[in-house]
Amino acid sequence: MRQSEITRLTGETDIRLKLELDGSGKSEINTGVGFLDHMLAAFAKHARFDLAVCCKGDTQVDDHHSVEDVGIALGQAFLEALGDKKGISRFGCFLLPMDEALVMSAADISGRAHLEFDVPMPCQKVGSFDTELVKEFFLGFVRSARITLHLKLMSGENTHHIIEAAFKSAARSLKQAVSPDAAFPDDVPSTKGVL
Repeated sequence: MRQSEITRLTGETDIRLKLELDGSGKSEINTGVGFLDHMLAAFAKHARFDLAVCCKGDTQVDDHHSVEDVGIALGQAFLEALGDKKGISRFGCFLLPMDEALVMSAADISGRAHLEFDVPMPCQKVGSFDTELVKEFFLGFVRSARITLHLKLMSGENTHHIIEAAFKSAARSLKQAVSPDAAFPDDVPSTKGVL
């Protein structure tokens, strides 16, 4: 089973996270940041990953540390759950519509951390959530997971829809990328022989 359990304890956050890549989309999320909980539940559902996250963070300061550190912990769990990466498809791409919003994502389980984030936000807040933290979450994730991820807004006006489309699109791309390549179950999909 491709699964991982991460504990991340800093002076700003205390995170316990469990990830199962071959799941059904179940989630149990409590990050202390309501909007992030909503996005992670959507992410797990559409990637078909089972995800449990508990974060106690310094949200009395703001949500930044919790959001970024959950991204880091999720990336660590993702990397660990993939193991030697034998037999994965490696690449995934998805164009996801959510009402007027349309977000393209492309993922490469490359061993190289890189984020291209072209997702302008019309509003600085969704409820009490700072929308600039979306990029911080994905930066933390890709750096720890050591993957390449492109996110690009094709159209959209509603900031909630744009962010949710980004999380769901990323989920679908990652689902494709980690899915087994039945024709080559023992092959690492790289000419280098390692990812």
